[in-house]
Amino acid sequence: MKRICSIICLVVALLVCSDSHLQAAELDPQVLRQLQETIRQQQQLLQQQAIQIQHQEAQLKALQQQVTGLLQKADAQPQPPSQSVKPAPGLLPPAPAIIASGNDKIRLTLSGQVNRAINVVGDGAGTTLYHVDNNVSNSRFRLVGSAAITSDLTLGTRLELAFTADESSKVSQTDQTPGTYLNARWADISLASKKYGKLSLGKGNTASYLTAASDLSKTDIILYSSVADIAGGLFFRKKSGQLTSAALADVFTDYDGLNVKSRLRYDSPTWHGFHLAGSIVSGQRSDLGLHWAGEGYGFQSAAGFGIANPKQADSGLQYDGSFSLLHTASGLNLTLSSGMLDKKAGKDAFSYYVKLGWLADLTNQGSTAFGIDLSRSENSVASGDRGTSVGAAVVQEFKQFATELYLQYRIYSLAMGDGTPVYDINVGTLGVRVKF
Repeated sequence: MKRICSIICLVVALLVCSDSHLQAAELDPQVLRQLQETIRQQQQLLQQQAIQIQHQEAQLKALQQQVTGLLQKADAQPQPPSQSVKPAPGLLPPAPAIIASGNDKIRLTLSGQVNRAINVVGDGAGTTLYHVDNNVSNSRFRLVGSAAITSDLTLGTRLELAFTADESSKVSQTDQTPGTYLNARWADISLASKKYGKLSLGKGNTASYLTAASDLSKTDIILYSSVADIAGGLFFRKKSGQLTSAALADVFTDYDGLNVKSRLRYDSPTWHGFHLAGSIVSGQRSDLGLHWAGEGYGFQSAAGFGIANPKQADSGLQYDGSFSLLHTASGLNLTLSSGMLDKKAGKDAFSYYVKLGWLADLTNQGSTAFGIDLSRSENSVASGDRGTSVGAAVVQEFKQFATELYLQYRIYSLAMGDGTPVYDINVGTLGVRVKF
């Protein structure tokens, strides 16, 4: 634009000068030739500017056509009733807290799970479908609080309530809908130190609990050492048609410590994967538990051993132990468990359990776990009773949704010590667990 103005000014100046000096210019051919050359150069410059303007005009026209086409396409698409513009991720306001402590001294978290299943059962008198809450790991929610007292000492609290409808350990042929079951699993206060260990007071896991349940297979939501949990309330049926008084939960037990009770418990610091625990339990009971976990040479492993005094009138001490080994490259795994109850009269009660598994990554959703197991129990209900159970299961994990889908088929058999013949119990299970 500045060039065009300069050219115009030059032409005007030449015209003005021409009136007063035309006569003189005509007398000097050299001046006329210079003037003619200047006019020619300016004409070329004007032509170049005109070409550039035409080119820019064409570009602007093409851009306008593109914008018009995009607007027409956007107008043709259906629009939501209302749509707000989302700010950039860095400008998003902080999300409101889902749960908060009543004071700013304790950090509080909420978690839990819902675990529902369908059992299809054949007990010798037909096939029946039962809706159950899976007692292997029942539906529950928990509140966990923590506060740092020092750099090494932490104060902890835990409240946990099992909230189950038609628990699998209670559903039976005589009561298919036992109703809602509420149980305060945890009401615990603890002091934890990496240097000195952990002291817990209240209701929670006893020291020997879970020492019979070491398991790295990822099928333990449905397939593990306590094989009766998914259908423990069912009774064996005599070949004559009547139900016996022997329930699956009575025949098949893994003698896994003293379970969840009110106790004073101490856990030692971990040393080379080992830690020792002991507890004084309500009802004048007591127990010890040794726990271990480690990995190396391409394997992961876990083990436990427990000894407990259940303070039962007809029995003495109770022992149990377990071991699980996972080959991380192949996913192949082995789990073993055994328990014993020293009975004062009659034969001691025993349980044995073995499981072979394969942990694979068959989808991008999460791991797929397969397992087959065998369980044997002796003298659990009466001297001479022998129970046998075999099962197979698959568990599919969905990491994105914190969900597990599982399928199991299991057969329970009982040879009664008095010789009474009973039918096997066949159970097929389809279930799902969602954690939050």
